[in-house]
Amino acid sequence: MTFGPPWHLIISFSVPLIIGNMFQQLYNMADSFIVSRTIGTAALAAVGSTGSLNFFILGFIIGFTNGAAIITAQRFGAGDEAGIRRSFACGILLSGIITIVLMALSISFLKPLLRLLNTPEEIFGGAWSYMVTLLWGMPAITLFNICSNTMRSVGDSRTPLCFLVVACVINIILDYLFILAFGMGVFGAGLATVLAQLIAGLLCIPAIYMRIKTLRITREDWKISGKEIWQTIRIALPVGFQWSIIAIGALAVTFSINSLGTLSIAAFTTGNRIDQLAGMPLSSLGQAMTTYSAQNYGAKKWQRIRKGVFQGSLIALIFAAVMGAVFVAAGRNFGALFLKGDKTAIELTHTYLMIQGLFFIFLSQLFVYRQTLVGLGNSLIPTLAGIMELVMRTLAALLLSIPFGFIGICFAGPLAWLGALVPLTSSLILTLEKLKRLELRKR
Repeated sequence: MTFGPPWHLIISFSVPLIIGNMFQQLYNMADSFIVSRTIGTAALAAVGSTGSLNFFILGFIIGFTNGAAIITAQRFGAGDEAGIRRSFACGILLSGIITIVLMALSISFLKPLLRLLNTPEEIFGGAWSYMVTLLWGMPAITLFNICSNTMRSVGDSRTPLCFLVVACVINIILDYLFILAFGMGVFGAGLATVLAQLIAGLLCIPAIYMRIKTLRITREDWKISGKEIWQTIRIALPVGFQWSIIAIGALAVTFSINSLGTLSIAAFTTGNRIDQLAGMPLSSLGQAMTTYSAQNYGAKKWQRIRKGVFQGSLIALIFAAVMGAVFVAAGRNFGALFLKGDKTAIELTHTYLMIQGLFFIFLSQLFVYRQTLVGLGNSLIPTLAGIMELVMRTLAALLLSIPFGFIGICFAGPLAWLGALVPLTSSLILTLEKLKRLELRKR
């Protein structure tokens, strides 16, 4: 991504990511849709009530593997082939260790966490069954994410897409098989997700060795220095914490929603899944900006970074404006797809989607600014932005829910985006000015 028009490279790199991430969300939505249609609203609420906790625990692993791949992207931009392989090996090693520790802790404290989140008693058993299955499958999720993020870091965003498509199809088939044929309930939905992720991860291994020569790790590459371990931890750990910090705010939202009852939980779950699916292009654009900025940073092409940020921001704004209008106009229809004729839940879903849609442009810039800074190796400011997002989301969820109920909770996301944009915007402006000075010195 160090040669050619930035906008074209960003879009062409983003398209497979968009498709792949949308399949990832379809992957997650398949559980909600199939559970709702085959078991009922209470089962949907059970699955949905674990969403923020799932994001809190598994999101850390996803964020960490993404951060580890940033080192690989920077070395790829610098043309350091030995460094690329060592950074990949280091990412595998550290991700494996963290996964084992996190899996043991999260399974041990799962029930107290669900109680802390005020999970209704009528859906508690289903929520625990679904979540514990995902936690036991954490190694499969780590395997796929470290492989797919590393492939993207060296410019291959299409191969992970192919495996995500395969995984999504397998997940849907297994959902119906486990739930309808075997009567496994929400446990079957969780098991289907884990098995599909495992298959996708296993497919990545031969693909890397057959298609990407620069990632073929040798015995020598496992001789990782303490300096390389620290370089990876310095970037990957804060990125992982960013995901978890954001998720803590989501936990506060879950606590507030759970207190409003099953219908509100089902409506919020439905709206949130649709919202996440629509946000995938923006998230994918952010991922593309991480790789773009990291590779050009490694190649010391400062002017290209500045140009790419401007063009990436414009692309994100246009998409967000269009998608926001769609939410406002068709939110009720989207809700009806999931909620079988339940008019109250459908109206609540429409309310949620309208509020998110009106503020979608702020989310678009959040992804571009944060991921650009991460790609440039700045992990401090995105972490501070994550803390700001946590504070705003938590305060909104807990305080606005008292006088305004469901509508108040719906504003938690937009207020969190605005809070995070304050440090991100300031830092990015200063960073781009610094890159401008470096470019002038180079000339």
